[in-house]
Amino acid sequence: MRPVRELARLLLPVACPCGEPDVRWCARCAALLSGAPRRVERGAPRLDRLDGVAPVPVWALTAYTGPVRDVVVHWKDRGRADLDGLLAPALRRAAARLGPALAPALAGLPGDPPAGPVAVVPVPSTAAARRARGREPVAVLARAVARGLRDGGVPAVLVPALVRRGRGRDQVGLGARARGRNLERGVRMTRRGARSLGRGAMCLLVDDVLTTGATLAAVERTLERCGHDVLGATVLAATPAPGDRRGNRPEPASGAHPEPVPNLKV
Repeated sequence: MRPVRELARLLLPVACPCGEPDVRWCARCAALLSGAPRRVERGAPRLDRLDGVAPVPVWALTAYTGPVRDVVVHWKDRGRADLDGLLAPALRRAAARLGPALAPALAGLPGDPPAGPVAVVPVPSTAAARRARGREPVAVLARAVARGLRDGGVPAVLVPALVRRGRGRDQVGLGARARGRNLERGVRMTRRGARSLGRGAMCLLVDDVLTTGATLAAVERTLERCGHDVLGATVLAATPAPGDRRGNRPEPASGAHPEPVPNLKV
């Protein structure tokens, strides 16, 4: 089999997105995604909805810089679906570690019936992005998050409840204000999603990268208008705030473990 593998590498060369040859991903890039999830919403100005509601808590594995950016770009837009094997397990492990932070909210208030499973809701792409990519990469992450929550003892179910409507362009390359205009009322609930969520679901959002927070804020508002609560969101990586030069990992909000959710709307 070794000659066959060597011939395959000559015909179809493989390399980590960072450039290291002969591996789908290298140990260095994998290590950047191996830590505990960290709170990052303070670096996303558009998460503040300016309506008195605190920004939804967001956890990320690492910063969207350097090799991590290369991995995500190759995975989403350059046909590297094989990187599912790196990114999905990383987010599954992260979600398992979030279980203890979410569990108190799911127990309900005294006298209330036990809450249902967490609805893991992927942030939808535009129709144009889906056609260009031939798939929904974030759905792969959301499936991994649902599995990870169950690994951590939290009942969870994947619910792809939302779609982007209209002709809004993809968010890549847009600034904060343009993202807000592009997303304004541009996310809607599908009939199937409404049936799956039922009434008063508690949702955890999943996206690949947190940039300004405009996308997550739009999705949060859509779910709230439909009567659901958003517990938080989890992403692979977060764009560092301007002037932040602390390296490839977001700083933990406190300590080395995920910070408890302070503003769950239950």
